[in-house]
Amino acid sequence: MAYQLRHPVTEDRPLLERRRELRALDAALEALADTKDGVPRVPRGGLLAFTGPGGMGKTTLLAAARTRAAARGITVLSGSGGANEQEMAFRVVRQLLQPALAAMREPELRGFLGSWYDIVAAALGLEAGDGTPAPDPTGVRDGLDWVMTRLAVQKALVVLLLDDLHWADVESLGWLASFAPRVADLPLLIVLAYRPDDLPPEAEPLRLLATGPDRRPYALEPLTADGVARIVRGEVGQDAEDGFCEECWTVTGGSPFEAVELAIRLGERNLRGTRQELPVMRDLAAAVKGPGLVERLRGFGTATTRFAYAAAVLGESVSQELAAGIAVVGSEAAAEAVEQLRAARILAEPDGTGDGLAFVHPLIATTIYRSIPPHLRVGLHNQAAEAIRAAGFGPTAAARHLLEVPCEGRTEAVACLREAAREYLRAGAPEAARRLLTRALQEPPLPEQRAVLLHELACSTFLITPTATVAHLQEALAEPGIEPELRASIVYRLTQALAHTDRMAEAASVAAEEARRAGHPRIRLRMQADHFVWSSFRADEPDSAARSRRLARLARKVTGRGIEERYILGLRAWDAVVCGEPRRTALDYAEQALRGGLSWTHENRGFEVPVSVALVFMYCDQPRRAEELFAKGMAECETKGWRGSHLALGQTLAGYIRYRRGCLAEAENLVREGLRIADRVEGAVPAQWYAIGVLVQTLLARGRTTAARRLADSYRYGTVVPNAVIYPEPRTVYAELLLTEGRDAEAAALLSEVGDWLEGRDWRNPAWCPWQLRLASALARSAPDRAVHHAQEAVKRARDFGAASVIGQAVHTLAEVTGGPASLDLHAEAVDHLQRSPASYELARALVGHGAALSRDGRLQEAADRLYQGLECAVHCGAEALAVRARDELATAGLRPLPLRYAQTDTLTAPERRAAELTARGVDPVVIAGDLRLTEQGVRQLLSSVYRKIGTDASGLAAALESFPRQRRP
Repeated sequence: MAYQLRHPVTEDRPLLERRRELRALDAALEALADTKDGVPRVPRGGLLAFTGPGGMGKTTLLAAARTRAAARGITVLSGSGGANEQEMAFRVVRQLLQPALAAMREPELRGFLGSWYDIVAAALGLEAGDGTPAPDPTGVRDGLDWVMTRLAVQKALVVLLLDDLHWADVESLGWLASFAPRVADLPLLIVLAYRPDDLPPEAEPLRLLATGPDRRPYALEPLTADGVARIVRGEVGQDAEDGFCEECWTVTGGSPFEAVELAIRLGERNLRGTRQELPVMRDLAAAVKGPGLVERLRGFGTATTRFAYAAAVLGESVSQELAAGIAVVGSEAAAEAVEQLRAARILAEPDGTGDGLAFVHPLIATTIYRSIPPHLRVGLHNQAAEAIRAAGFGPTAAARHLLEVPCEGRTEAVACLREAAREYLRAGAPEAARRLLTRALQEPPLPEQRAVLLHELACSTFLITPTATVAHLQEALAEPGIEPELRASIVYRLTQALAHTDRMAEAASVAAEEARRAGHPRIRLRMQADHFVWSSFRADEPDSAARSRRLARLARKVTGRGIEERYILGLRAWDAVVCGEPRRTALDYAEQALRGGLSWTHENRGFEVPVSVALVFMYCDQPRRAEELFAKGMAECETKGWRGSHLALGQTLAGYIRYRRGCLAEAENLVREGLRIADRVEGAVPAQWYAIGVLVQTLLARGRTTAARRLADSYRYGTVVPNAVIYPEPRTVYAELLLTEGRDAEAAALLSEVGDWLEGRDWRNPAWCPWQLRLASALARSAPDRAVHHAQEAVKRARDFGAASVIGQAVHTLAEVTGGPASLDLHAEAVDHLQRSPASYELARALVGHGAALSRDGRLQEAADRLYQGLECAVHCGAEALAVRARDELATAGLRPLPLRYAQTDTLTAPERRAAELTARGVDPVVIAGDLRLTEQGVRQLLSSVYRKIGTDASGLAAALESFPRQRRP
C-alpha cells in the first residue's frame, strides 16, 4: 500500500503563539544551508522535536517546516505513525523513503541500492524474491543508514518530517534511534513531533537525543485566551464579545485544533459571538470530539456511519472503494458518505497528493474507532483482512487486521499470518514475525502443521528471546510424525538456542541423543557433528579426551563428500590444534574440510566450524590463509545482511589474527569495531567476551596498561567466568594484565586454575593457550625452579606442535626465567625460530630480550645489533612500550638509537621476492645466498621479512606467493 504523510487540513492561517518554535525551525534550516550570503559552507544537520498532547498543533508546525524547507529548495521526506498501524513493521520507514525511490526505474534502483538491495528491499516494500535471505535487524539498520545517507548526499540537503512518532512501529523507531546521532555529520535535518506521555520505550533514545546539552524538545503550550479570541473572531467577525471568546477558550482548553474546528462551525452557523449564543457554542464544541462527535456521526445515518467505521478500521490513506466494500455500501452511497463526512470536517478535503481518504485529525479517527461496538469492530477487521488480500495489498497489510479477530481455527488465517511472518523475517523484523506466528499458533493450525509452525516461531524468537526459542522447539519435538529433515532442523536450532543461553551441556546432550535415534546416515552424521561442536565448547566437559578419540576415529572414516563429513574433518582439525598434535595433522584435516567448501551462512549450520577451521591456519603459522578465509566468510555474512553477532565475531577474530601477526594498530581498530557491533546487538555476549580478551591483549602489547584495566573493569572481565570455551582464554588474558600490573601472586593462582582445567581436558598446546608461559613469568621471582620447569614443559609441547612462532615464544620465556649467561643460547634460539615465523611482535620481544641479555653480558656490539633490530620491529608493530624498553636498553649500554633504516611496507622488495620464490621451490639456502650475493645470515633475515610481510611460514609460502601482489615498477 502507498503511504503518505497526513497534512494539516485547516485553511491557511497564521500560526498563533508559536514564534519560539518557528524561530527554532528557521535557525535549524539556516544551519542546514550549504551557502551563506553566497559563500559555500558545510551544512550542519540536526534534530528538532515538538511535543505536546493531541491537538496542540504539532502537525501544523510540521506543515510549516515543509513549506519553509521547500521555499529554500530543500528536499522533504515525511512520514507519520498511525494509531492502528503500529504492528506493521517498517511502515514509517517506507513512508519516508518510498517516494524518493519510486521515481527510479528498476535498473536504476538496483544500481542506487547496489549490494544493499537484497538486504533492505523487503524492509522498504520493494520487490524481493522468496529466495532472498533473511537479514538480521542490525544488517537492515545498517542498510537503511546507507540508503538514507546516500539520499542525503545525492539530494544535497534533506529534511525528514516525522509526525506522531509515539505511534511509529518498533522497527522504524529502532532504525531512527540508531541513525539519528549521525545527522550532525550529514546535510540532514530531522524534525520530530510526538505526544510525550504516549512515547513507547523504544523511542526513549530519540527522546534523549532530542534533549541534549545544546537542545531540548519544544513543548507546545495551549493557546492563551487572546489567541483563541483571534481564531474565533477570524470566523465570526471582530464584533464577537470578549465573554463569548473567553468561554470558547475555556471549553477548548486552548487546544489549537479544537479552537479552529469550533470557530469554523461557529462561522458555518452564522453565529456572531454574543452571550445569547453560548449554549449553541457549547453544543458545537462538544461535537468536535468525544461523545458529541460520535452522536453527530450517527446522525448522518447507517450507511455513512458504517463507512466512517470502515475508514477508521483501515487507518490512514483509506481507499474509498475498499472502505465501501468493508462497510457493505454501494459506490453511490460511499460517495455520498464521503461528501457528508467532508462537509462535517470528519474526513479531510482532497489535497492533490493521492486518492486516499484521511481524517481531519487523529483525535477524530481515534474517537470513531473506539466508538465502534466490539462485535462490529471484529467483523470489520475480518472483512478488512479479506478485502485487502483480494485487492492485492499483500499479507502483511491483511495480517494486522487478523490480530484483532478472535481465533476460529481458519486455515486461510493461519496461511496469511505465516506468509506475512515470512515477509517480516525477510525484512529483518523478527519481533513482528513473532507476533504473527504466535497468533497463528493460537488459531490453531491443523495438527500436521503444528511442528513446522512452532519451528518458524522459534526461528523468529532466536535473536530476541532464545529461552522462548528453546521452549517452542522442545514443544515441536513432542509433536508426532515429524518429517526427518524438519526434525533435524528443529534439533539443530534447539542446540543453538541452548548454547546461546549458556546451556552447553544440554545442547551437546540433545545432539547426542538425536544422533542415536536418527535412522538416516547423513542426519546421524550431522547430529554427531553438532554433538562434537557443543561438547568442545563446553567449559565443563567431563571427558574431553574420550570425545577427541571418538572424533579421531570418525574423521579417519570420512572423505569430505558432503557438508556433514566436511564438518567432521573441520572439527578434527580444530581438536588437533587445541590438543597440541603435530601441526601437519591439523593442517591436513583443515585442507580436507575446505575442499568442498564451508559456508559461514549455511541455513541450518552454525559458523563455529568454518571459523575454527580458518583459525587452524593462524595457530599453524599461516595467518594469511586465515585472513583470506575470514575475508570471504565475512563478505558472505555481509551479503546476506548478517551484520550482528556474526560480523562482531568476524571483526574481532580478524583483529586477533592481526594481533598474532604483530600488526597491533590494525588489530586494535578491528577489535574495537567488533566490540562496538557486539555492544549494540542484543544477546551478543559471547562476541563481547572474545572482543574484550583480544583487545586487552592488544592494549597490553602496545603498552597501554591503564586502558586495558579500564576496559576489563567496565565489562567485569576477569571476575566473571563464562561457561563456554572462549579464546583467547579469558583467565589467562586477565592474568597477563595482572602480571603487567606487578600482581604476580594473583596471576600465578589464576593461571594454576587454568592449567588444572586444561590438563583435565588434555588441551596442551601453548599456541592456543600459553598458560604455562605466563605462569613461568609469574613464578620467576618467587619460585624460579618451578618457573623453569613450567617453561621447559611448554617448550616441549611447543616443539611437539611444531609451529615456529610458539616454539620461539616458549624458548624466549625459558630464556627469561633462566637468566644469566646460560640464557644467551636460549635467547638466540628463540630469535632463530621467530625469524622463521610471521609473528612480528613476538620476534620484536625476542630481539629486545636477546639484546638486553647480551648487553648485561658485556657483548655490546652484538647487543646493539639485536636492540636496533628489535626497536625497528617494535615500532613497525606499534608496540610502544617495547620500543621504549629497547631505547632504554640502548641508552643503558651507552648507545644512541639510530633512525629507522626501513620504511614499513607490506610489499616485497625484488630480493625478498626472489628469495621467497627460490625457497618455495625448495632451493638450498646456500644456493640462494650465492644467487643474491648475500651471506646465509642475510638470507635468513631477508626471509624473516618475507614471512612477516606475507603472513606465512615456509610451508605456506608457495601458495601465498600466488596471490601476493608484486611490487609495481616505477
